[in-house]
Amino acid sequence: MGVSYDKFLARQKQLAEQYDEKYYEKQHNRGKLTARERIIMLFDEGSFEEIDAFVPSAGGSTFGKTTSSFGDGVIAGFGTINGRQAYAYSQDFNVMGGSLGAVHAAKITKVQDMALKTGLPVIALIDSGGARIQEGVASLNGYANIFRRNVLASGVVPQISAIMGPAAGGAVYSPALTDFIFMTEGTSYMFVTGPDVVRQVLNEDVTPETLGGAKVHTTKSGVANFVYSDDANLILGIKRLLTFLPSNNIENPPFVPTDDPTDRIEESLRDIVPEDPDKPYDVRDVIRLVVDKGRFFEVSENYAENIVVGFSRIGGYTIGVVANQPKVMAGSLDIDSSVKAARFINFCDSFNIPIITFEDVPGFLPGTDQEHEGIIRNGAKLLYAYTRATVPKITVILRKSYGGAYIVMNSKGIGGDYTFAWPTAEIAVMGPDGAIAILCRKELAEAEDPVALKKELVAKYRDEVANPYIADEKGFVDEVIDPAMTRVKICRLLKSLDKKSVSLPRRKHGNTPL
Repeated sequence: MGVSYDKFLARQKQLAEQYDEKYYEKQHNRGKLTARERIIMLFDEGSFEEIDAFVPSAGGSTFGKTTSSFGDGVIAGFGTINGRQAYAYSQDFNVMGGSLGAVHAAKITKVQDMALKTGLPVIALIDSGGARIQEGVASLNGYANIFRRNVLASGVVPQISAIMGPAAGGAVYSPALTDFIFMTEGTSYMFVTGPDVVRQVLNEDVTPETLGGAKVHTTKSGVANFVYSDDANLILGIKRLLTFLPSNNIENPPFVPTDDPTDRIEESLRDIVPEDPDKPYDVRDVIRLVVDKGRFFEVSENYAENIVVGFSRIGGYTIGVVANQPKVMAGSLDIDSSVKAARFINFCDSFNIPIITFEDVPGFLPGTDQEHEGIIRNGAKLLYAYTRATVPKITVILRKSYGGAYIVMNSKGIGGDYTFAWPTAEIAVMGPDGAIAILCRKELAEAEDPVALKKELVAKYRDEVANPYIADEKGFVDEVIDPAMTRVKICRLLKSLDKKSVSLPRRKHGNTPL
């Protein structure tokens, strides 16, 4: 082809030489993979097609640095992940600290626009020092363009953010607008104002890790959903999450045939709930015995541990699981658990994923802290999410189901499709102890042995009022089932509800109690 082809080859060589041995060492010395290694690991071998690999930086004022590197600090494009198409971008910390300038932002928004047009997921691999100072307001506008597209794509295509280095200042709001956030231990952090600003303004001496590291955001703030030991394991986590998700909101989630029989009777479930109603157990044991091959991919497992959420499959159908956790705070609902579950339910509803609820909840957590911090408003978020969701919704009441928490946890009254109860279920306005203290106050005050009388009355209340058969006979529970048959019953229902369709009233959007 002569001169023109030689020029093409020379250009390709220049790009390749940008990623020399020193480039790799620089990032590896920080305990991280390079932007290109991350992309190679995320996509199926040889499938990634890069977009705008040769674009130069837009430059800036006379202040600060410029770069002659190709790509302006971000690698962007599309390919296949586990055989399914997806878009991604990977910020390159080796090029001007991965900072975002106008060209850098334009590459990201091009990927976002194409993902929305084609109905494909977007994965952001973030490793950036934030806005490029020397480009001024152009870099800020670049972030604004990204945020707007995050919002437009919300509920249309899955959006996943992986924090694989710094994410500071306004940069944190793109991940916050996406569906799931991954972080790495020791090498990633997120904060709106960094340690230096905190030190100057508040005279507090903090490190990036203690201010906004992975442990902080997966245990205290709840900002991040997953934490992994290193970049390689994080990318494997993203790939696993994607196996449960459809590519967009008009597709169903992947159906994966299983050799775990749909008619499997799990006799060990009969003994999993302790006879003592105040004795805890791990609800994850119930989940694993019901789902296909015991495989459960938990979301936000270290945050608000009194509720368990995550993805699994039953009979090959992808499901979202929401379960009260009796071993933490007796499974009671508080502010953090209500918001955690509500957000997960919203995601499942957006992407046509049926919701299975395993219920064992004594009520909402009492106390001045909860009331003053807004348990009413935040508990309403969970109620709103369940009520608005139109996907198949199945509830299994394992044990306690009291008061307002009974209503909130996908009761039939707010639109639950089907409710099962185990024989151990207790369904009432309040727990037996509290009910007897109110209903039999006079008898207890006059009794010779009030302790013995209360014990007797509590047992009678539990037997005559708080048993599942009354709710069954009144139609508030569809069936009291043998716990061993739980998997069988859910499998049958998922097939029955596969074509469920619900029309909601016309409106611009509801007013979620934020």
